[in-house]
Amino acid sequence: MSLISFLGPEGTFTHEAASNFGDELIPFCTIPAVMESVHSDECSYGVVPIENSIEGPVGITLDQLAHKYDLKIFNEIVIPINQNLVVNPGTKMEDIEDVYSHAQAIAQCQEYIRNHKIQPHYEVSTARAAKSIVGDKSKAAISNAKVVELYGLEILESNIQDMDNNETRFVVLSKEYHEMTGKDKTSIIFSIYEDRPGGLYNILGIFQKNNINLTKIESRPSKEGLGKYLFFVDFNGHIDDVLVQNILNEIKENTYFFKVLGSYPEF
Repeated sequence: MSLISFLGPEGTFTHEAASNFGDELIPFCTIPAVMESVHSDECSYGVVPIENSIEGPVGITLDQLAHKYDLKIFNEIVIPINQNLVVNPGTKMEDIEDVYSHAQAIAQCQEYIRNHKIQPHYEVSTARAAKSIVGDKSKAAISNAKVVELYGLEILESNIQDMDNNETRFVVLSKEYHEMTGKDKTSIIFSIYEDRPGGLYNILGIFQKNNINLTKIESRPSKEGLGKYLFFVDFNGHIDDVLVQNILNEIKENTYFFKVLGSYPEF
């Protein structure tokens, strides 16, 4: 039996994503706690969010993978994020004074909140927000539909996010690489030498000359001082492929920090 940890509690979007990967699920309250459960072998896999199509990267996930945990991305799961205004049964819009949710969910519904003149409040998760409003008709939560059955609530309005193309990418973390499937993606992190002009351009040129498609590139502060960055790159290919191995070796020779985050099936 392979236990799967996820960023809980039950009823979160991460719970929904983890349910798509397996059934033996254990919730943890923070992203580092999920990673620690895999690192310590308490669980075989861990599911955490890594990127949202509206709000961008989940910084704590990237930072923990870069600086603390030597875990591999084993798979990725992308699900549409449909935010709902969840209330106690019988609640009307004019009853609502405050709305509770995770910071990302509130950010995704700013226009809706502003138009309805309700006061936003942050909670540690969308599911915790839903639980916190039980029994109070002056409060609403922004969450997915799963919490309705968990806490005896109802959806007053659905799909309240500001943009319709709202998706979140989740990653399944493991200590192992996924085997090659023929349609794979590899994720890496690197940092370039500051005293070499054109350093990033030269690294990206390695992919171009080998006709390898990049699917994502973004930067994060390296936490070593202003102006110092780590670059996160996703590209088509698997680490077991000889061409990819040659590319990675060349990148490693031209960077002062380099780490492979995983090779896994492309969603």
